[in-house]
Amino acid sequence: MSDQCASCGKADANLKACTACKLVKYCGVECQVTHRPAHKKACKKKVRELFEQKLYAQPPRKEEECPICMILMPSSYAESVYMICCGKIICIGCRYCLPREHCPFCNTAARSQEEDFKVISERVEKYNDPEAMHLLAGYHRDGQNGLPVNQSKAFQLLQRSSELGCAEAHYSLGIAYKMGEGVEIDMKKAIHHYQIAAIMGSMFARHNLACIEFENRNYELAMKHFMIAASCGCKKSLHNIKIGFKNGHVTKEDFEKTLRDYQASCDETKSEQRDRAAAALKARAK
Repeated sequence: MSDQCASCGKADANLKACTACKLVKYCGVECQVTHRPAHKKACKKKVRELFEQKLYAQPPRKEEECPICMILMPSSYAESVYMICCGKIICIGCRYCLPREHCPFCNTAARSQEEDFKVISERVEKYNDPEAMHLLAGYHRDGQNGLPVNQSKAFQLLQRSSELGCAEAHYSLGIAYKMGEGVEIDMKKAIHHYQIAAIMGSMFARHNLACIEFENRNYELAMKHFMIAASCGCKKSLHNIKIGFKNGHVTKEDFEKTLRDYQASCDETKSEQRDRAAAALKARAK
């Protein structure tokens, strides 16, 4: 990148780069505004390229461990539990296989729904806890814990949570925009939130992106998303990769690598307690 202003040509070591694409530098806002018409097309192209690099990159390996069993947390948000009492996130194995009369982390005694609602509301309003916002949004959306269904309130909480960096809130916003839950249906915004969530590591958001690309017959992009999601432990994506391999959309090399990555992801987060908890929840859902 040149040390000359892209607008006036002035050479200066203190020029500021375009904040979007970083391709060119300017003396200041005036020069940037003047040069905008000439730079706009190249800027948008570069921004899109940078975004796609992030979107199709393998998410960094999660290092977070369950604070109870000290095993790596599952990649699936559905296999973890937010503890309202202390704000800790633990795995389903430790939540469902240990005594439930007290929190396994802070030892707080179990409380009524009304008391839990007061605590989680305080975490939302007083501490701006994004995980608490995401949980409370689910209560309003589904009418849980004695609350009436209020999709508009749920949507507002999801927006706040996503702005504070909650990947699963972006994923839930994607669903809201796709299904019209508390907001008008808008597939462009749904895809945007799925993309942000996928970049942040949500394998279910990435799986949904893959399904959208597949429905649009963009098979190459669909398989890229399916492979990344499967490598993070998404069983549904692995199933679709198997179908993609049979239909010639996935090479043998990519198929074998995805199988290895999927198994490695499952092995490093596996425990007897988590298997028992998953089996119990599956039986309860029948």
